[in-house]
Amino acid sequence: MQLKEMLQELCDAAASFYARGYAFGSTGNLSIRCGDEVWISPTGASLRALTPDELACIDANGARLNAKSPSKEYPFHLAAYRAAGARASAIVHLHSTHAVALSCLDSLDPAEPLPVFTPYYLMRVAPLAVIDYFPPGSAELAAAIGQAAAAHDCLLLRNHGLVCLGRTMAVAVDRAEELEETARLYFLLRGEKVRLLSPAERDHIAHAYPRR
Repeated sequence: MQLKEMLQELCDAAASFYARGYAFGSTGNLSIRCGDEVWISPTGASLRALTPDELACIDANGARLNAKSPSKEYPFHLAAYRAAGARASAIVHLHSTHAVALSCLDSLDPAEPLPVFTPYYLMRVAPLAVIDYFPPGSAELAAAIGQAAAAHDCLLLRNHGLVCLGRTMAVAVDRAEELEETARLYFLLRGEKVRLLSPAERDHIAHAYPRR
């Protein structure tokens, strides 16, 4: 895929997230990596109607390569790309309602933050890393995300939101949607008697559907 197409795909994904309520106001940011360049949504911008011309371009050290100001969260995008290597060429960060609600639960178990309701959670999200709270845009948040991204494609940031990595924007989008909808299921099913996938069923999914 050519750079022009990748930038348009980012903008289309951003608009889709906004239209479906996954993003609101000026929350959330998306990026792609193309060679030595990282293209990211600009600071303070809504995801509602981004165009490729509005995207900021930076290098691997955060130096600006065009006139646009990158999202203040760009340090954690760069840290995640460094840690993930070839596994990631796209990142989605959202403050989607149910993922944020999950991230605020005092009872959240970092070892298993979500029950395995469906095979699709295993195929697209798990294992889900839980990142302690750090201020948005901080060096501490970037360091924590970089450490987790070495082994995880999906992260839940305490009292903040979700981060999903992918080899393509389409894969990162799929993961973000699956994480948000699994969090939504969690709240819908609280208090109900629920059937979860058994260990044998989980093993079958792991062998039949290796991660992309």
